[in-house]
Amino acid sequence: MTSQHLSTMWTAIAPGLGDHLWQSTLFAAVAGLLTLTLRKNYARIRFGLWLAASVKFLIPFSVLVNMGSRLAGSHASNGTNAAWFVVDGLSQPFNRASIAMPVSSQHSLSAISTSLPGLLPAILAATWLCGFAVVLCVWCVRWRRVSLALRASEPLLEGREVEALRRLERMAGMQKPIAMVSSRASMEPGIFGIARPVLIWPEGISEHLEDAHLEPIVAHEVWHVCRRDNLAAAIHMVVEAVFWFHPLVWWLGARLVDERERACDEAVVAMGSERKLYAESILKVCEFCLGSPLACVSGVTGSDLKKRMVNIMTERIARKLDFSRKLLLSTAGVLALALPIVFGVMNAPQVRAQEQAESAGASAPGYKSASVQPHKSVNSAMQHVGIMFGPDGFTARGATLQAVLGVAYGVQADLISGAPDWVSTEKYDIDLKMPDSPTPNTPKEAGGIGEQRLQLTLQALLADRFKLTLHRETKNLQVYDLVAAEGGPKLKETKPAFLNPNGINGPEGPLPAKGMMKMGPGELTDQGTTLAPLVEQLSWQLGHTVLDKTGLKGNYDFSLRWTPGESEAGMRKLMGDSPVAESASSSTSGPTLFTALEDQLGLKLVPQTAPMEVLVIDHVEKPAGEQSEASTLVHVPGEIMSGLLLKKVTPDYPETARQAQIQGTVVLDATIGKKGDVESLQIVSGHPMLAPPAIEAAKQWKYQPYLLNGEPVEVETQLQVSFPL
Repeated sequence: MTSQHLSTMWTAIAPGLGDHLWQSTLFAAVAGLLTLTLRKNYARIRFGLWLAASVKFLIPFSVLVNMGSRLAGSHASNGTNAAWFVVDGLSQPFNRASIAMPVSSQHSLSAISTSLPGLLPAILAATWLCGFAVVLCVWCVRWRRVSLALRASEPLLEGREVEALRRLERMAGMQKPIAMVSSRASMEPGIFGIARPVLIWPEGISEHLEDAHLEPIVAHEVWHVCRRDNLAAAIHMVVEAVFWFHPLVWWLGARLVDERERACDEAVVAMGSERKLYAESILKVCEFCLGSPLACVSGVTGSDLKKRMVNIMTERIARKLDFSRKLLLSTAGVLALALPIVFGVMNAPQVRAQEQAESAGASAPGYKSASVQPHKSVNSAMQHVGIMFGPDGFTARGATLQAVLGVAYGVQADLISGAPDWVSTEKYDIDLKMPDSPTPNTPKEAGGIGEQRLQLTLQALLADRFKLTLHRETKNLQVYDLVAAEGGPKLKETKPAFLNPNGINGPEGPLPAKGMMKMGPGELTDQGTTLAPLVEQLSWQLGHTVLDKTGLKGNYDFSLRWTPGESEAGMRKLMGDSPVAESASSSTSGPTLFTALEDQLGLKLVPQTAPMEVLVIDHVEKPAGEQSEASTLVHVPGEIMSGLLLKKVTPDYPETARQAQIQGTVVLDATIGKKGDVESLQIVSGHPMLAPPAIEAAKQWKYQPYLLNGEPVEVETQLQVSFPL
């Protein structure tokens, strides 16, 4: 593994690891304070607290926070209480941005990888692996010692030791008997195993113990099994192996052994054993045997022997938990679990927005360049608003952020919620250039908007320039069901012999090329397509989602013409235009969209209410640092720019258009850069068959830089590309 890979891994895990370590340390400190409060209560309660502190090292709070964010589901809150921002800051002091390497420095990573900072991740990783291996090796060697002693032992099936064991099992309420073996090893009596525990009894020790001494020793081991102390010890051994570098985990291990032995001592005394005889029993075992080499082999002589003797001989009775202490423990437990989960619920929108941004950043291809400028109105003859996107990039002129959001996420205006007013009123000019894709672009999905690759890149751009964060919710909204009208659909199904991919045939004259819908004010025309593009455009026009309930699955030719009115406010709102006055719409005599759809296509729009997934804007900002660049964009008439034209490429005349006697001029809005290159183009007018070659030719035109006060500036102008026969 190279140091570059290690540096990348370090950047990814270091912030989370730092947060987890200090949170677990704080959790252990709180557990310690609770044990002090409960020092006069039963040892088993304090043992549970220390065990919880140990297990916390294996369960990051982020897991609970993530559970909360998932539980929030579609009911996540739009707002966030200010107090939660404080919690958020405290929960993540190791900010990823402060540790992650800047993008600009990643290019020089190989140059610095041999320096000490570059080798630090590798050194830390190697040190941790060495410590982890050493701890495991020590545990394995000790485990093997016990395992070999167990293999060499002989089962005990009768005798006073077995009789005492069975009697004590019944007293403890155990259903499954404990196997007992006699070992020649000089190890103290102890329980080995978790699922099938075995009591290892040193050979010859019974000769040194009277019945009054033997029974408390066996009872001590029975309580280890009842309490599942070996399982708890094994869990903490995992914690010690993974977090061997943290002194607290070793201190926790000592506390666990202390409290588990004291808890068993309390249980043995509570069964009726005399304190003096019990203490003598433990001392006799210490004289005869060695202590257990493993924490997960529960013996008799563990912990501080002097303190144990004092506790056993003291007549002090451990208190049961009173109401106040029960309330204290309950509150602490509920808070430990509930706070991270509630935090996740409260911050679910931000969590999901961050995941979206990270996912978009990881999935979206990088772009060559991107420019976001406030739109500057020019004279009415030149004013044009529109969006154009293709495999090489995205261009928007005078588009609202709401319109760009619709393209980036494939939604209509009614599916965007929580945005400030300026999102649907202020207009921007956006130019996004995509790098050459090594693979073909993802096909456009039915009813979707744009290609997936471009959508992901647009989402990343919005998160970067507009600081956009959002989440999805389900809301009941007004929608339209597109159904067949009375009398049935009037759509003409495309026939292979009739369909012409060049768009020169049609029942009502020329149709656009196959796959290119002709759109204009009060006009939608297409050929050889499913109803998905029609449904999509109706949604844009109306500003409400249209659902296809016609059941029509074929390919159709259609031409829909109507008089734009106030009912089609969706597109105007999306583009930031003023609504049409009622008097203006009522003064026209043409059909409305609803009437034209029923009369011309035999389809009808039925209003309904349905649950829809909505994009809820959590945060968005106006782009910063763009105003100075926007002020250099100057409108220059096309006649003046034609005098500065240095290179003009003649377009290729489509042969099918020539045969169909199609001619004319394609008018394009253009942005000319400071170096005289054509940076963006937007179709204003022209035949659909002539527009693509016109754009390809105009891209290659070269101009002399336009000077303003002696300095070159960007120019907004209009180009005309002619196609004469």
